[in-house]
Amino acid sequence: MERTIAVEDYRRAEQMLRPRRSSLITGVVGPLTWSARSDSFWYPTSGAHGAEHVLVDPAAGTRQPAFDHARMATALAAATGEPVERVIPRLSVLDVESAAVVVESGGRRWRVSLADYACTPVEAPVSAAPGESRSPDGRWTVFVRDHNLWVRDETGAESALTHDGSADNAYATETTFWQHRSIMRKAGAVAPPVVLWAPDGAKLVTHRIDEREVGLLHLVESAPEGGGRPVSHAYRYAMAGEENQPMLHLVVVDLERRTVTPSDAEPFYASFRSPLAWDRAWLSADGGTLFYLDPGRFYLRLRLIAVDLATGRSRVVVEETGQTRVEPNQMIFQPPLVRTLANGEVLWYSQRDGWGHLYRYSASGVLVNQVTKGAWAVREIVHVDEDDGVVFFTAAGLVDADPYVRQLCRAELDGSGFTRLTGDLDDHVVQAAPSGRYLVDTASLADRPPVAVVRDRTGKVVVELERADVSALERAGWTPPERFRVKAADGTTDIYGLLWRPYGFDPQRRYPVVDRIYPGPHSQHAPPGFDNTGTGDFEAYAALGFAVVSVDGRGTPGRDKEFHDLSYGHIDDFGGLDDHVAAITELGSRYPWLDTGRVGITGNSAGGSASVRAVLAYPEFYRVAIGVSGCHDPRLQLPWWGEVYQGPYEPERYLRCVNAELAGNLRGKLLLIHGELDDNALPYQTLGLVDALIEANKDFDLLMVPGAGHTMFHREAYVTRRKWDYFVRHLMDATPPAGYELAEIPSGSLAWGRSLSPKV
Repeated sequence: MERTIAVEDYRRAEQMLRPRRSSLITGVVGPLTWSARSDSFWYPTSGAHGAEHVLVDPAAGTRQPAFDHARMATALAAATGEPVERVIPRLSVLDVESAAVVVESGGRRWRVSLADYACTPVEAPVSAAPGESRSPDGRWTVFVRDHNLWVRDETGAESALTHDGSADNAYATETTFWQHRSIMRKAGAVAPPVVLWAPDGAKLVTHRIDEREVGLLHLVESAPEGGGRPVSHAYRYAMAGEENQPMLHLVVVDLERRTVTPSDAEPFYASFRSPLAWDRAWLSADGGTLFYLDPGRFYLRLRLIAVDLATGRSRVVVEETGQTRVEPNQMIFQPPLVRTLANGEVLWYSQRDGWGHLYRYSASGVLVNQVTKGAWAVREIVHVDEDDGVVFFTAAGLVDADPYVRQLCRAELDGSGFTRLTGDLDDHVVQAAPSGRYLVDTASLADRPPVAVVRDRTGKVVVELERADVSALERAGWTPPERFRVKAADGTTDIYGLLWRPYGFDPQRRYPVVDRIYPGPHSQHAPPGFDNTGTGDFEAYAALGFAVVSVDGRGTPGRDKEFHDLSYGHIDDFGGLDDHVAAITELGSRYPWLDTGRVGITGNSAGGSASVRAVLAYPEFYRVAIGVSGCHDPRLQLPWWGEVYQGPYEPERYLRCVNAELAGNLRGKLLLIHGELDDNALPYQTLGLVDALIEANKDFDLLMVPGAGHTMFHREAYVTRRKWDYFVRHLMDATPPAGYELAEIPSGSLAWGRSLSPKV
């Protein structure tokens, strides 16, 4: 008899979703705020009695409460009139010398003396309004009006800085692809201008984005708020292989003189984002030079370009070419591993020797020496001490048990003195003090909650900060995933992944398997640390009673160049789908409780198209697939996806990636989900697949979500419940609870495992 899944199982699964899961973990270090006068810092954390703020002095080796939290709550309750149990002070300023703090509570800011906890209201500093950007010195505020850049001075007087902007040739706006128009409209938000301020606020760098020749695209909003006729939204969208692409022209704006000086550098292809918007551009310490990375249209040539802000003249500092991608970091959403030094030298990342290492160039662009070397890869630059000639970084490949585990290391800039500062098996995420004298290190593994400490430059622990407590998570039914190593489909290569056992696990039972996929090739999906991009979504499926698997197959990033390049020109394999089949099959031979006759797969975006490809290419293995916001045809996708990872457009090479070509193979159950206003992976990609499935006379299920974009903003809860129901019915052969309604989920928490910002 078919069983019915209990409402309690859905409630338990819902509790695992972001951000609710985080409320079940205490002792996690929040964002660090460093003192301007010392190496002291403070951070928020969640303790046994709620939110706490901690003050740390690494030089003294001390960690203590930033203030008496109970006394603070009582004082603020008296000042605000709020019940003490509802007072949650949020620390804004900590002034150690004057023994006072500024906190936010009850919608106001208060200066609180730590001597007697007397509360004095303070005026909040005037901040930039939505859609505006303020200079570092506070003198200027810039914004976009009528496609031009405008400025407001301290008196409130406004004037246009540019005068020739137009709808498709505008200043200081993001590429159309990255504007998230449906989300911004729904949230009533206004994007700030894309500008990079000089440290003194006297100048800024922005761009003009020319899309006049880019093809026009229309999305139809079928159910606009307030009703009425459907609304057509037209915008520019470039596709792979098309000659006309968005082009960025950099300009330097002098606020005092009201001058706009164009850079003489050639225009920048902008099929993805502007370098000014995501860490690919920065200013020299004196504010006189702009540096930015230009990967070209196909990422086969990476150049570091310098622009003189006084004249607009540009020069190429370092250039590297390759037969496949030349990247400043294998992980596209992480900061580039490139640094410009005060003496003009450049620290440059390259995979030219088969691994990811650092190289030192002179100010004139001549290679001086290789800084790091070995069968391992630099993953993050933590700090560069130019005076001592030392770089601190994390590196993967130094732990034999797992090539993805990152260790903290240092090396001399002349290539000598490599030292590993951590010698354990943990994965390390490290942040340096501004002075570089201390390093805040958070170590974890998938089955080992984070432990945060402060280290000195030798790696010695000088103070422990937090040990994460997951006991509440465990009481909710959670168990940590197992990190596994299996053989890839070639029978030789080791690949790695994570396995979550179902909640209430009974080894005598047999459990259906959900393969939660995001194939890269620009990011990992099964990293070795405690938290990752899918945390929450994985565990929700486990809470429902599924075994859950995540695999980083061949062609995904984080290891050597050859391993990563297996995906180049082969994104139709979606990060090694044959490796996923091999991994689950091998796990099934290890664990009889894994029912490899009932395997489902799901993912979002590239994971959505990978899920569909899996059920079409391996119909004898995958029984159920759910593809959300899938990019099923790279010919109809922004060029960044296909031209960077599949290579320059060639009809046959791209046709291999089109899921509709395999529509006739469908045997299992397939649910396609897409937002009608998805301006990233267009809804027409799913509808094109639908057309092919109809032509092949195949049965499938389709959910088109009115008003939703790529991340299902404001509809994530409903979409999530529908995915759960689909797997429960068709993979578990059970009945979901009738009428269950999830609470709404913050945008992007499931689709990307992060906020809308690309900074992970």
